[in-house]
Amino acid sequence: METLLLRRDEHGVVTVTFNRPEKKNAINATMWRELIDVFDEVEASRDDRVLVLTGAGDAFTSGADLTPADHADAPTGFGSAVHSMRVVGRTVMRLHDLHVPTIAAVNGVTTGAGCNLALGCDLIVAADTARFSEIFARRGLSLDGGGSWILPRLIGLHRAKELAYLADIITAAEADRIGLVNRVVPAAELDAVVTTLARRIAAQPPIQIQITKRLLNQSLSVSMADAVEFEDIAQAGNFGSRDTAEAILAFVEHRDPRFTGE
Repeated sequence: METLLLRRDEHGVVTVTFNRPEKKNAINATMWRELIDVFDEVEASRDDRVLVLTGAGDAFTSGADLTPADHADAPTGFGSAVHSMRVVGRTVMRLHDLHVPTIAAVNGVTTGAGCNLALGCDLIVAADTARFSEIFARRGLSLDGGGSWILPRLIGLHRAKELAYLADIITAAEADRIGLVNRVVPAAELDAVVTTLARRIAAQPPIQIQITKRLLNQSLSVSMADAVEFEDIAQAGNFGSRDTAEAILAFVEHRDPRFTGE
């Protein structure tokens, strides 16, 4: 791939690295398409259990590449702009809809659509040197990358409006204070912390974790009665699975379970 680095380990953890460090990993048209391809590949794999997003160099990603050179050959007009933006929308939805858990390892600055890709992951771990910005207003733009949906759910409507209206760059400590991230760690420890976290999740029963992710993602759009019904049906299915049987047997035998996704 031209713009991404892809690494898999023996635990089922897939690490995707934005790899345009000379441009603070700004996302060009090629990177959007390659992200969709990677997300589709992970979705189709039985061996991939956790996806990690991070950036090369000292940035996570500075968001969409808005430099004229990146758009020199692009068609002009509203229809063409809508077509281009729908590629961004497809990327965001592919990430949101992934069955496997996702973790953003935010190693540096992340702004705009890149910030919202990070916030669209299931867990967000930030280096203490990381910075976040919904920078759109400074660029004469409105929110994209799923930000209008994600932000109010993470930090509440009024804080979301403050970040969007002011377009301030906030520190990792402030992001932690307002609930934008799960945890902040020293920059030198980010990779180790995320690796440990990802491998712990990867060691859990994969299908049951995927079900839990779906139940939680839909929780704000269903009634309590529907949520409980979905839980009951899912749990009944779990009791017929090999991984649930393995978990119970491991508990009885006082050992760690070995989950296979069956």
